[in-house]
Amino acid sequence: MNNTWPYSHAARPVATPDSALHADDDLGLVFDLAPVGLCISRDRIIQRCNTAFGAMFGYETDELKGRSMEVLYPSPTEFESIGAQGLAVMKQTGVYSDERIMRHRNGQLFWCHAAGRSLERDQPFACAVWMFEDISARRIVSRDLTTREREIARQIAAGQSTKQIARTLGVSPRTIDGHRARLIRKVGAKSASEMIAKVIGLG
Repeated sequence: MNNTWPYSHAARPVATPDSALHADDDLGLVFDLAPVGLCISRDRIIQRCNTAFGAMFGYETDELKGRSMEVLYPSPTEFESIGAQGLAVMKQTGVYSDERIMRHRNGQLFWCHAAGRSLERDQPFACAVWMFEDISARRIVSRDLTTREREIARQIAAGQSTKQIARTLGVSPRTIDGHRARLIRKVGAKSASEMIAKVIGLG
């Protein structure tokens, strides 16, 4: 009979406390060396982040531990509004993702793809794991936008219509149309489609 593993149960390695410790070390290594930014948060307070996450925002990892994620946003308003939208979705699905404008430590704004998963759906922010990816190489913040304009740009980037944006932001469609008209003039666009391309950094 062939007693060579994996065909023989007797020849399989037995898990030991030492091997479990090594497994934990490996998981920590995967987290720390991941090429994308990873963050564990509790109530939107950073508990742990990896090197890629810190570098993306201009911090050492220890500098971010225990700090509110608000420090990474362009403004407190965007921290609150994006959080409220994410919370509603995570209560329904347990996961959330979007593309939004974030802020580097030096004040520079950049487009970022973010995705998160909550530990408990009924309390999404109690404990969540987040992935952040800098997408500024393909989408740049090409204009000085106001907080409201950045919020609308984020919704436009997600493919939302005027009515959907208005409903999300709790304003009238006419208000959103007014913002769109001002954005067309501000970026020097000749059409709504050209404005959208410029506002979300695609042209």
